[in-house]
Amino acid sequence: QVQLVESGGGLVQAGGSLRLSCAVSGGFFRIDAMDWYRQAPGTQRELVAAITSRGITNYADSVKGRFTIFSDSAKNTVYLQMDSLKPEDTAVYYCNADVFTGVRTIDAWGQGIQVTVSS
Repeated sequence: QVQLVESGGGLVQAGGSLRLSCAVSGGFFRIDAMDWYRQAPGTQRELVAAITSRGITNYADSVKGRFTIFSDSAKNTVYLQMDSLKPEDTAVYYCNADVFTGVRTIDAWGQGIQVTVSS
């Protein structure tokens, strides 16, 4: 069973930084892509940043130049470095991974982690 465990959230003042981590564990053959989503109260979940197994990245316009996604394949972990945080970045952040088990690809999610940016 594939599990994603997020860490690194919390409360930070505007202009500050946080780094989120997401570790993938369980039985799988490879990870094809990993993403970070976020959802603020009363809004839909939105894609924040994505990275493929080849290191190709993609960002939402709202975080370009402030957030950086990177991964450590040896640790099966993806990170989201968040700098110059704004109050509008406040949300629950979710890790997502496309994981190939050797038989099929599954879309796995973490439990979510709160990020709060105070003004």
